[in-house]
Amino acid sequence: MSKKKTRGKGSVGGSVVRTMWKVFIGCFILAILFFVSIRVGVFGKLPPLEELENPKTKLASEIYSQDEELIGKLFYQEDRTNSDFDDIPKHMRDALIATEDARFEKHSGIDLRALLRAVSKLGRDGGGSTITQQLAKNLFHDRPDSKIKTIIQKFKEWILAVEIEKRYTKDEIVLMYFNTVPWGNSYGIKSASKRYFNKNTEDLSMEEAAVLVGMLKAPTAYNPVRNVESATKRRNVVMFQMQKYGYITREAYDSLKTLPLETDYNFTDHNQGLATYFRSYLTKWMKDWTDRYEELTGVKYNIYDDGLKIYTTIDSKLQAYAEMAVEKHMKELQEDFFNETARRKRDPWYIEDQPGVVDKTYIDRKIKHTPRYRSLKEKYGKKKDSIDYYLNKPVEMTIFTWDGEVDTTLSPIDSLRYYKQILQCGFMAMEPQTGHIKAWVGGINHKYFQYDHVNKNANRQVGSTFKPFVYARALDDEKIAPCEKVSTGPVILEYAEGKTWSPQNSGDVPEEVTFYGGLQRSINTTTARVMKRLGPNSPEVVRQTAGKMGIDENKFEPYPTIALGVMDLSVFEMVGAYGTFVNEGTFVEPIFVTRIEDKNGNILEEFTPKMEEALRKQTAYTICKMLEKVTIYPGTAGRLRARYNIPPDVGIGGKTGTTQNNSDGWFMGITPNLVAGCWVGAEERAVHFRSTALGQGANMALPIYARFMEKLYADPKSGIDRGPFKKPDVDFTMILDCDEYISDPRNDEPVIDPGDLF
Repeated sequence: MSKKKTRGKGSVGGSVVRTMWKVFIGCFILAILFFVSIRVGVFGKLPPLEELENPKTKLASEIYSQDEELIGKLFYQEDRTNSDFDDIPKHMRDALIATEDARFEKHSGIDLRALLRAVSKLGRDGGGSTITQQLAKNLFHDRPDSKIKTIIQKFKEWILAVEIEKRYTKDEIVLMYFNTVPWGNSYGIKSASKRYFNKNTEDLSMEEAAVLVGMLKAPTAYNPVRNVESATKRRNVVMFQMQKYGYITREAYDSLKTLPLETDYNFTDHNQGLATYFRSYLTKWMKDWTDRYEELTGVKYNIYDDGLKIYTTIDSKLQAYAEMAVEKHMKELQEDFFNETARRKRDPWYIEDQPGVVDKTYIDRKIKHTPRYRSLKEKYGKKKDSIDYYLNKPVEMTIFTWDGEVDTTLSPIDSLRYYKQILQCGFMAMEPQTGHIKAWVGGINHKYFQYDHVNKNANRQVGSTFKPFVYARALDDEKIAPCEKVSTGPVILEYAEGKTWSPQNSGDVPEEVTFYGGLQRSINTTTARVMKRLGPNSPEVVRQTAGKMGIDENKFEPYPTIALGVMDLSVFEMVGAYGTFVNEGTFVEPIFVTRIEDKNGNILEEFTPKMEEALRKQTAYTICKMLEKVTIYPGTAGRLRARYNIPPDVGIGGKTGTTQNNSDGWFMGITPNLVAGCWVGAEERAVHFRSTALGQGANMALPIYARFMEKLYADPKSGIDRGPFKKPDVDFTMILDCDEYISDPRNDEPVIDPGDLF
């Protein structure tokens, strides 16, 4: 019996063991079947691993300057940019591994040791997720909405992690990880480096790299700008981990952890950073480009999501100089404007054609065009008292000032009254030989004033800056000679069925001047005489010449008054046209983009400017020499050399422009390899300086150009040509040295002194 009992017990024990083995094998088989079912997509398809190399994430388009500086991005919600592995410093990689996955080099996607530790200690010593698993997690774009789905996704991550390790090297995994993880609203290490430290990734110091790696645990809690103390502690934890695993020495850790956390926050939205107006214009241009590209190729790009690289002609240094010049002068000019208004004790808006007469209905008319008025009108209808009450009721608001934003309390009426007095500006600089736009400043503050005053549609009356085009056509047709003397007295031009026009001069002028002197002093009657020499069809022939120089001919009217620049043109057009003078008579269309690439570096399109022969070479050179005299006393731009640090021997010329009632101040400047133009005025022409001394182009616009050029001449690396204007290698028939010139009193035609023939 005892033997039977022994066999019975043994039989029961063996049965339990067999059962346990069966359960184990069954569970093992079920686990395999479960993983296989996940792999084949029973619980939903796994995302393709190829997406790691070509992620379906939104990738910001990047805007580069000619000198390869990143000057802006185009994105909606996600500021995401990819890096190359060589851009990531070794200490950045070490910090990531030491903090997130110390056994990264030893596992194949899943770290069983770390996983068991996390389970046994309930995650108190960190999770068991590897860098590869975290990368796999980034492939899932939709968050699971239940615990079961969360568990299934975790298994999917394991499978993907193993597959990732099979396909990619460890370096490739680190790179893909850095390119996909978020730092708040910045996606990818390149964007984060620029935002928090205003540096390229490769330039990050060890402690800066530790800050960014530390943020990965909780981007908001460890934000180094908003939560400095928490971010500093987290940074030191990262560096401790680096010391713990032998990436840095104890001495280095002890030294680094005492450093204060310093950031250079560079959050660049569309209203901040360099070249804001240019970037805004470029955005609209790029939208049109994508439509054109789609028509040609059938491929549609999204400028905000597809990671295009846009290479522009802007020079980041020249752009910065231009913005500094605008800010410095406009701040001073605005103060002058406010002071004049206060001194006169009158509002600075005047009735057109009635000099000095204040328009007392101006604000009442303008308020009706505001969104505030329209909303009140919709709410209260014909109840004028209610509308007036709220229009005059003070409210809290933040306003623009040249000393920074100011929180204040103003009524909508007073706010409008304030903003209508703010002076605006447009400035552009271009290399005339290539048409490359080097600087574009469309206004004074893109956040508050978004209208761009440079582009082709931003038209303002150009005044005397147009006169060189009249002289150019007359020189080209050999109707005048620069040294020929003419009267500055009254001149009458006939047009349109017997109508006549007789311009007046501004200020005292000599009784007689050369054509050199006429342009130098900007004498109206001298320019009118040039028009008269061109014949009865003078407006048409001048229009033709200006059209060849890139100016929209539709903006002209067929009257001789065009000689004084009564038409409205843009800074963009004027700079391009003046470039013709410097470029030996060949107009080169201004361009601002040289090429566009896709996110992989494939060139989608390259751009070259259009060119057109507009003037004879000797005509173009002669105009350059005439404009050079404008900057020498008694020229209207004489203050350019007299008041500013412009080297005395450089080739530089220019032309001022002042329109009726001082509404528009212009200055056009030329050097052998750079042309620039500047307009200054209020938003509306009714608002302007009362004093011509303050409202003329020489005071409103010239100082911006002068301060810009001061910066260029002071910078030996600016690339600005300090030599004279290059005389073309052609047979010259024009006499530019007036000591050699004699007028024949019999026919008033220029002749050569016979003595010069021997």
